[in-house]
Amino acid sequence: MSGPHTHVLVAFATRNGSTRQVAEFVGTVLHHAGAEVEVTPAHSVVGPVHGYDLVVLGAPIYSGRWHRDARRFLKHHRDDLSSVPIAVFALGPRHDDEEAWRRSRRQLDRALAAQPWLKPVSVALFGGADPISRRTSAREDLRDWSAIGAWARELLARPALQP
Repeated sequence: MSGPHTHVLVAFATRNGSTRQVAEFVGTVLHHAGAEVEVTPAHSVVGPVHGYDLVVLGAPIYSGRWHRDARRFLKHHRDDLSSVPIAVFALGPRHDDEEAWRRSRRQLDRALAAQPWLKPVSVALFGGADPISRRTSAREDLRDWSAIGAWARELLARPALQP
């Protein structure tokens, strides 16, 4: 478990708000586990991140690409992130079939491989959710809140965060 002063930044990129909800949930889970947590949009993080004990970065995958705000966050904070543990999550498929999951995983792996300096302590792919629309009442939501919570709790048990 984390020490009493583990300081975590949860930065996120979102298009329709679903990833924001996941980031806020991750922040809540980490807070309940004893961490001091800040949850903020990735594009709003302008100062250095080297003062955090852990950075969590989450973003959706759309049209085969990880959200540009996540990519920009990595580029802007590259120097700091070389000395701070970072965990990454993505929201991927919105349709629960095996090929959609494989395709989303390949897309996330490709996005991370484009940053060869990046060595995340954890990488997770979660299901996404259709945007809320007035045109249809059928909304697919593959976000598994239990799995997301378990992943968040596991982050604080990482050796890099142990006193």
